[in-house]
Amino acid sequence: MALADYTVAKIDELEGFYNGIFLKARAALGVTAFGLSIVDIPAGSVHYPEHNHPGGQEEVLVIMKGFGRMTLNEGVEYVDLEPGMMIRIGAKTKRTIRVGDEGLQAVAIGGTPGEAYTAPAYTELGALDPLLKRPGS
Repeated sequence: MALADYTVAKIDELEGFYNGIFLKARAALGVTAFGLSIVDIPAGSVHYPEHNHPGGQEEVLVIMKGFGRMTLNEGVEYVDLEPGMMIRIGAKTKRTIRVGDEGLQAVAIGGTPGEAYTAPAYTELGALDPLLKRPGS
């Protein structure tokens, strides 16, 4: 009889990167097929950077708790985020999130259509945080 193949991790025990706003769920679980992190933006934070994914990675956010506003296309469009919502963002679309008094926590899933997933080195456990230049956060 074969043993089941699974891994368990607790969100509040995950290693962070980008000043702790992203938590290394993919690495903690051993996922290799797609990007997976927890976005954990503290209350009142303005540290979720405006960005896009010029390498072609599309992204899905599943909002778990808290509230925020996603700004898209450099302020041309907005989406109010709340628990139970999902949003897909295309690779070329610039986006940022601003939160209020409750902060926001979401599951982020990413991958490049038609390509095998390659994890960025800084998302591996024990890797240097590219912003802090030290392991974890």
